[in-house]
Amino acid sequence: MDTADGSGPTGTEDLVLAPRLRERRRGSGLTLEAAAARLGLSAAHLSRLESGLRQPSLPVLLGLARLYGTTVSDLLGETDAEPDPIVRGARMTPVPAGGWTYWRAGGTGRAMQALRVHVPARAQRALVRVHPGEEWLYVTAGELELTLGERTHRLAVGDSAHFDSLVPHRLAAGGGDGVDLLFVHTLMQSETSGLCIGPDQATRMRGERR
Repeated sequence: MDTADGSGPTGTEDLVLAPRLRERRRGSGLTLEAAAARLGLSAAHLSRLESGLRQPSLPVLLGLARLYGTTVSDLLGETDAEPDPIVRGARMTPVPAGGWTYWRAGGTGRAMQALRVHVPARAQRALVRVHPGEEWLYVTAGELELTLGERTHRLAVGDSAHFDSLVPHRLAAGGGDGVDLLFVHTLMQSETSGLCIGPDQATRMRGERR
């Protein structure tokens, strides 16, 4: 299923991102059709991402990173020659993706990806995610509306959540000013995982897990 990405390139990051997406896919030995199928995208949609004609959303970027065994930072050309354990906030450039904004908050080339994320009000409210691995998040500002399976939780500043990413989940801002998060997820590859799914598929998966 295609997700709601931007309609076109938004800046110089696309000059780096688009060719890297193509290089990482080819380096993984995947055809355009095979990679798109594993991500739940159409081949035409993935081709537009690799050509810089479309901007991937953050969930799609995460899915691409998992599929290719790399990180979002690497796809964006932020990989250092040697991993640096220190991340200086002043040096991290905000990256818009699918209505969200995120900043790298962890080292590159690791088994986990750490991000600072801002979710505006009403951004991606209908988008349900499911993928292998684990996620941990911590609310630093605003209120988060977190749906896990059939339950919806409201998290305030200082609240956190740690959950299995195979549980269908949805993140949305609970207030008009949006919500800020610290977000950590494991980078795991899966041939059958689709990062973003529709409500009907989420309901079906919940029934299969019972």
